[in-house]
Parts: sequence; structure tokens; C-alpha cells
Amino acid sequence: MITKEQILEKMKNVYDPEIPINVVDLGLVYDISISEGGKVHILMTLTAPGCPIYHYIAEQVKKEVSKIEGIKEVDVEFTFDPPWSPDKMTEKGKEALRSMGFNI
Repeated sequence: MITKEQILEKMKNVYDPEIPINVVDLGLVYDISISEGGKVHILMTLTAPGCPIYHYIAEQVKKEVSKIEGIKEVDVEFTFDPPWSPDKMTEKGKEALRSMGFNI
């Protein structure tokens, strides 16, 4: 059986090209639903609306998640409601930003 934890683990291999932190630790993943038959729907956001690299991130998510045995289809949907903010980041993500000199 496919789990959200497996999907999140694979998504940790996808990094925001502008911020060298993975999309999970950045807090960009809002919801994951898994249907019978191996279809996965991922609701996520980006750090800024209008980000020109959303296609790249979506393709990377699909590529990584598709590596999980039993997954037949991956759908990535972007939303900006609620908008992303640094408080959505994991502690690991916040530590990474702090190590880069950000006051967070």
C-alpha cells in the first residue's frame, strides 16, 4: 500500500531552484491524496505567485513520486490559498535557512 510518508520522502529529492531546500522542508506540500489504482494527487504551492519555474517543479515531483512501486499517475496542482510563508517550513528547513544567514 502506498503511503503519504513514502511520497513525502521521494519529494524531498525535489528542490526549489532558487532556494536550496527541498519542497517538503520548505513547507510547499499542502495535501496528498492517493486513490485506488495508484493515482496520486498532490496539492502544493510555491514560495511566490507567478513563479516561472512551476512547470519544472511539477515535472520533478512527478518524476520522483512515479518511482514508487504501484503509482500509475501523478497529478500536481498548485494553489496560493493559503499563500506560502516561512512559518510553513519544517524545523529542518528553517535551520537550513538560518545556516545561509537568514534571520528566521
